Amino acid sequence: MRIGELAKRAGTSTRTLRYYESRGLLAARRTGNGYRDYDEDDLRLLRQIRTLQDFGFELEETRPFVDCLRAGHPAGDSCPASLAVYRRKLGELDGLIGQLAGVREQVARQLAAAEEAAGEAAGQAAGHTAGHTAGHTAGHTAGDGGGEPPAPRCEMTG
Repeated sequence: MRIGELAKRAGTSTRTLRYYESRGLLAARRTGNGYRDYDEDDLRLLRQIRTLQDFGFELEETRPFVDCLRAGHPAGDSCPASLAVYRRKLGELDGLIGQLAGVREQVARQLAAAEEAAGEAAGQAAGHTAGHTAGHTAGHTAGDGGGEPPAPRCEMTG
């Protein structure tokens, strides 16, 4: 199959396929007129690469899986080098999970402190507003009868 068909079937672009070829992950055979020619094995290699990249593997980390398939193994992860990459990746992921758990804990503490501070500030503001409103209303009610309400007062309770 030609490069366009392979790209379409693999769900990628011809540019990506050329890049993989330049990195030695995909080997194109050439037809008599110079066109790249690929087969179902190449499609299988690409699907392996894409799956691993979807899992977060760097392109170079896919090489042992590609080499395993090229060696004739039924699956790219059935070789010792591929298993070593899986183990290394799991170690990296475990480390990242630990870091994220620590960051999450810090954010949760910050949120709790911020909510507590906001709650205290809201409570103080509510006390100020209630005192202000009560004083303001009392001033209007008690008025001096001259038609002009007294200046607003803020009565703070401590």
